[in-house]
Amino acid sequence: MTDTIPTEFEVLDERFAAIGGDDQVEILHTGTRWAEGPVYFPAGRFLAWSDIPNERMLRWDEMTGAVGPFRQPSGYTNGNTLDREGRLISCEQGNRRVTRTEHDGSITVIADRWQGRRLNSPNDVVVRSDGSIWFTDPPYGILSNYEGVAAEQEIDGCHVYRADPVTGEVRIVADDFTRPNGLAFSLDERRLYVADTRERHLRVFEVGDDGTLGGGKLFAEGGDRDSYDGMRLDDTGRVWVAAGKAVLCYDPDGTLIGRLKLPESVANLVFGGLKRNRLFVTASSSLYSLMTNVTGARPVWAGR
Repeated sequence: MTDTIPTEFEVLDERFAAIGGDDQVEILHTGTRWAEGPVYFPAGRFLAWSDIPNERMLRWDEMTGAVGPFRQPSGYTNGNTLDREGRLISCEQGNRRVTRTEHDGSITVIADRWQGRRLNSPNDVVVRSDGSIWFTDPPYGILSNYEGVAAEQEIDGCHVYRADPVTGEVRIVADDFTRPNGLAFSLDERRLYVADTRERHLRVFEVGDDGTLGGGKLFAEGGDRDSYDGMRLDDTGRVWVAAGKAVLCYDPDGTLIGRLKLPESVANLVFGGLKRNRLFVTASSSLYSLMTNVTGARPVWAGR
């Protein structure tokens, strides 16, 4: 029998009052050292996620509830997503690269260097409908041997990158971050949200037709309480962000309208299930799940 805890929504704005779901949050698994990077595979009806310090990825089966190994060693994988063909895209902190797992199980390196210098330790990744791959590159995987492999930083700074789907060119699209982390596109893909964990804020950029970013204005500030990590959008454009011991919900205008409180520090989240209305949350030692009345944004593999 799956363990549960009471669902605790905090309504901060009337726009959040109608959001709800099960009155119990399920604890699908516990025992990881630092759970991250949840990704839902609709074709197999399972969720995979990262346990970074243990250098492994785990797999939860939606049909049976069973948890088992997905990949080990994992290269200290952090963030994950799916591309337009349903292939796994992963940020391997320890190997300092972004990879694609092909349908036959082989691994293709998407990016591991910029201008000949090794990346820091790719953290989180999103795919746009044009096939371009966007990722953040803070140094967490090279600071020690806990979340990766201790090494010298070869690139001056921590940036946001774009890998071109045709040429494979890797270029910096934003270079004024301290610790870039989670990122997500708006529903129309004309904006890109990026979290800066060290600065405790979220910024939003305008995405040009040529794949460049403009603007970068402040979208939300966490203050002393909230340090932002991973994020996803729902199908109304609301931004759901991992921060502290909660999942925060922001209206598209930047107003914090509510939060889902959890007992552990939250790292990342994803909407999954047959109707994309099941919220999966990775938090410290555990994987949580809540069936909600919210539907996640249409993923890139489903078309726009």
